[in-house]
Amino acid sequence: MPQKISVVIPNFNGANLLSKNLPQVLKNCPGCQIIVVDDASTDNSVSILKEKFKNIKLLINPENLGFSGAVNRGIKNSSGDLVLLLNSDVSPRIGFLKPTLDRFKDKKVFAVALNDCSHEGGKIIERGKGGANYKKGFLNHFAARIGEGETLWVSGGSGLFVREILNRLGGFDPIYSPFYWEDIDLSFRARQNGYICIFEPASKVDHYHEEGAIKKTRKPFEIKTISYRNQFIFIWKNFSDPIFLVQHLLWFPYHLLKAIMSKDFAFFLGFTKALAKIPQIVQNPQYRVSPKAVSDRDVIKKFEKP
Repeated sequence: MPQKISVVIPNFNGANLLSKNLPQVLKNCPGCQIIVVDDASTDNSVSILKEKFKNIKLLINPENLGFSGAVNRGIKNSSGDLVLLLNSDVSPRIGFLKPTLDRFKDKKVFAVALNDCSHEGGKIIERGKGGANYKKGFLNHFAARIGEGETLWVSGGSGLFVREILNRLGGFDPIYSPFYWEDIDLSFRARQNGYICIFEPASKVDHYHEEGAIKKTRKPFEIKTISYRNQFIFIWKNFSDPIFLVQHLLWFPYHLLKAIMSKDFAFFLGFTKALAKIPQIVQNPQYRVSPKAVSDRDVIKKFEKP
């Protein structure tokens, strides 16, 4: 029986991007349910969607919820067996969906990462497959060599997910709002629960990162601060290996001294903001340590650099 697909696109002040890329989504996702979640845009996104794209399902957030909140709302209102997540700055190519569908015959597959053809500085760089190692007390993620096989995480901006498993895992964690690390967190939790993520090189989309909302609406210092904050949060809420946690603690003075010497004030602010999230981590029952099918150490070991 063919699997129904729902496409969820979060949008914040992306009127121009929607005008450019949404027609390609409609063209190359025939028969799919298309949902755009407008995250309290202040431009003319909503009017454009209502006037030019009347066949889509439009959800309007009265306040900005950030990536996790917007996407989770779209998932909640979707009806597909699979949920395709696309950023507003992503344009899918012809036939991009077909190569991914056979991957879900394996019931352990949670998500398939698309071949993200990133337009950067006049060049196209293929991305979408990721690995990581645990170094100096932090999880360091990196782009892995493009090719068929498993990936540590599937991007929330260009990935196809099993909706039932998404709901079982609680979706994207809003603790990371407004952005960054939420898709790594979700994929990591899926792996801890025994699921796998696959990279499909034949499924290509064009990703115009330089036109995206983050780089257009956020200053570099703010982006860096959020990234630091979420690095800390990821470790504190997902790791239970005692050696990893001790290493995280022992390496902290090194990182602190390095930040002082380089005047990296974003590190201090990010750490402070992460500390403010500790009550939320402690009080939320979803974050409490519980037996996992796969340990955090074993998840990372599988994707370390050779």
